[in-house]
Amino acid sequence: MAVPKRRLSRANTHARRSQWKTTVPTLATCPNRACGALTPPHQACTNCGQYKGRQVVGV
Repeated sequence: MAVPKRRLSRANTHARRSQWKTTVPTLATCPNRACGALTPPHQACTNCGQYKGRQVVGV
């Protein structure tokens, strides 16, 4: 098991942890013109149940 030889400084620790940013999830509008809700891409719409113009989930 790897064990550090020396303690890391606070600056190095904070510099490494500054890369742990969260990102806002990307949302796409539903292609159904009657719906138009925001949904994650490549997933069926939770509002109307359509994916790529086909009804895949019963609402």
